[in-house]
Amino acid sequence: MNSTIRSGGAILRTQTVADLVSCMRERNASDLVLSSGTPPQLRINGLFEPLGVTPLRPEDTLQLAKSLLSDAQYDELERARSCDISSYVEDVSRFRVNVFYQRGSVALALRIIPFEIPAFESLGVPDIAKDFATRPHGLVLMTGPAGSGKSTTLAAMIDHVNKTRNLHVVTIEDPIEYVHTHGRCVIDQREVHSDAHSFEEALRSVFRQSPDVIMVGEMRDLETIRLAITLAETGHLILGTLHTQDTTHAISRIIDVFPTDQQQQVYTQLSLALQGVIAQLLIPKADGSGRVMACEVLNVDNAIRNLIRETQLQQIYSVIQTGRSKGMVTMNDSLAELYFGGVIDKDDALKKSPRPAELIKIFNQNPRR
Repeated sequence: MNSTIRSGGAILRTQTVADLVSCMRERNASDLVLSSGTPPQLRINGLFEPLGVTPLRPEDTLQLAKSLLSDAQYDELERARSCDISSYVEDVSRFRVNVFYQRGSVALALRIIPFEIPAFESLGVPDIAKDFATRPHGLVLMTGPAGSGKSTTLAAMIDHVNKTRNLHVVTIEDPIEYVHTHGRCVIDQREVHSDAHSFEEALRSVFRQSPDVIMVGEMRDLETIRLAITLAETGHLILGTLHTQDTTHAISRIIDVFPTDQQQQVYTQLSLALQGVIAQLLIPKADGSGRVMACEVLNVDNAIRNLIRETQLQQIYSVIQTGRSKGMVTMNDSLAELYFGGVIDKDDALKKSPRPAELIKIFNQNPRR
């Protein structure tokens, strides 16, 4: 690869993914996209910036992909036209990679994963996440768009379990991101495609592995969701992720996966199994120093259970609005708190809000001092 990039004021002749990942760490970038016809692109504080001016060629991106993929992974790329892996640069960082085809050439999207698992306090995750991680059983969901930090929050929850409980934890991921070491818990991490053929197969076999806590990296299809709910009903704590914008949509997303004639049964199952939902977003800080988390929290109490059982999901939001004493908070309240504290700009808060008209009313009723 003959792309010239600039790092820390110096010209760097980049030949390897290791060099690029080092640049990501130096520039505090979260993501890197490598695609032919454009220079490498770094995502810094949520926005992409070109790394140098020389466009990559198709042979450049193919060479970079081959440097990362095993023969089996390259075969998977050729068959499925997309492949997920994780890797690391020693003493620099772990990273997750999606290699895919676009317009007939290979492209790569890399995301940095720190070696160390961040503490709850550094993430800005509400304290109730620790409580969710100590529930004896049930289903806890982490939701939000891609790149909102769901995997990091789940890793922090698993780490909290590892430090405070004596259990067997099994994670099912595609690919493995944060690497956990055995602490008070035994933690087994299974990677889809290398340790298991699929999420569904891994969840079917986990019944025989004597788990207490099961982390499902992505609940992406009907059978995975069905098995996760069954496991939550049978005395296991299930931590999983969904791509939804708020907590109520997480519930409806699960329901909608099932055939119509099964949905009433699933409403009943969820009313008993669901423990909590955290929907999170990352918002640029007003001072440009990085991003901060905003989140909506649903703590499932008896009132919520009744609404789910009676299929009255549209009423759940009003319960969250009045449930602050139980650790609940709406996304708009979280955004407003960050804005009134001078952490984020009003425009960014409104862009990220799932209910911008309501947020404008909050701003007007409580003008910032």
